[in-house]
Amino acid sequence: MDDDGKTRTVRVQRWCARLAILAAAAAVVLLVASGLGGLAMVLLVLAGTVVTAAALWWALTRRGPVRMLAVLLAVAAPLTVIWLQVRSGVLWVMVLCLALGAVAAWAGWEALALDVRRKGRPAVAARRPAQPFLIMNPRSGGGKVEQFGLKEKAERAGAEVFLLDPDHPSDVAAVARKAVADGADLLGVAGGDGTQALVAGVAAERGVPFMVVPAGTRNHFALDLGLDRDDPSRALDALTDGVDLTVDLGMVGDRVFVNNASFGAYALVVQSDAYRDDKVGTALQLFPDVLTHRAGPRLTVRAARTTIASPQAVLVSNNPYRAGDRASVARRDRLDRGVLGVVSVTVESAAQAAGLLRGERSPGFTALTADEVVVEADAPEVQVGVDGEAVTMPVPVRCAVRPGALRVRVPRRRPGVPAARPRLNWRRLAMLALAR
Repeated sequence: MDDDGKTRTVRVQRWCARLAILAAAAAVVLLVASGLGGLAMVLLVLAGTVVTAAALWWALTRRGPVRMLAVLLAVAAPLTVIWLQVRSGVLWVMVLCLALGAVAAWAGWEALALDVRRKGRPAVAARRPAQPFLIMNPRSGGGKVEQFGLKEKAERAGAEVFLLDPDHPSDVAAVARKAVADGADLLGVAGGDGTQALVAGVAAERGVPFMVVPAGTRNHFALDLGLDRDDPSRALDALTDGVDLTVDLGMVGDRVFVNNASFGAYALVVQSDAYRDDKVGTALQLFPDVLTHRAGPRLTVRAARTTIASPQAVLVSNNPYRAGDRASVARRDRLDRGVLGVVSVTVESAAQAAGLLRGERSPGFTALTADEVVVEADAPEVQVGVDGEAVTMPVPVRCAVRPGALRVRVPRRRPGVPAARPRLNWRRLAMLALAR
């Protein structure tokens, strides 16, 4: 960037910081000027939010009439707050304060985003593979393989394609190993994250690059690689114009994961045969016992000199997920830090459930990074969700990270990973606003 460009960037940053400070100050002044009525409404909103959170906890942990009453309370609490605001004549004050707060947050994020510098290992130019081999699941993502003509496009690019037969399940890891033994110099998958993980483990083991075609339902791994999830056929450009990224792999026991391994509530629910056909209904049926420890073992998690006792849910991820950016909390900025991310939730009452509204400051919420995570239980084995696939493992379960274990072949031209939304640092914004 030349000097003029830097000057313009600094000017934009300062004016965004000034707008953030002014909008935030205006919201505070408006709230104070409205008198005790406005301040009382703020307290009422907070109380309504706490009641709603507690009611949702009761709805998840109870059945029958109590659940119905909890749902009604969760709906009635915010409606009551709005009705009282209308009756008191301060609704317009709250709406205007919220609007000013939104402007302050947007301007603050814009100003602080210019401080962020994305880091990571650079992509390395790659030669075109001589014998690429792709495994495709025609049922993944509601039939994306056929919808986007992935098999035909891959074959035109010189790849051999193996189509999975849903009626006759294949051992995809064995298929991938045989392909490498037969001379394949690149392995790829068009399917869900669970299948991606199995083949990625083989690619890392045999030292060949791995290619991701986001033809699954969620495609979290593809998202964090910066691939186009709306048009999975664009990933096939990696066969002719690709670059290599070096990323880590997670291990849970002797199994590879590219995204995460989950323990507790989610892992227990996905074990149910009914979950695939009725996710919401199955979760509502099982949550009352799972969340109150009437079903499933009690867990103990040890990581980074920290012990977490009896959490309801634990997520161990291949590199940590974003913290503080609730708009994109399911993203990872990097896949090459060489650490595991650990997130756990421990809730024993409605009051603790309401306390989770404090986010990372809640005593029931734990987020940290570690090289190794050990999950123990008061049972001989535990259920684990490995990249969304349900498995059962003997305890203790050890999770580890394999730094730089996998080369991923991606298209040179791809959407990329959007920068994380920075935390609103008001001290930094004030410094920028007052700077000349």
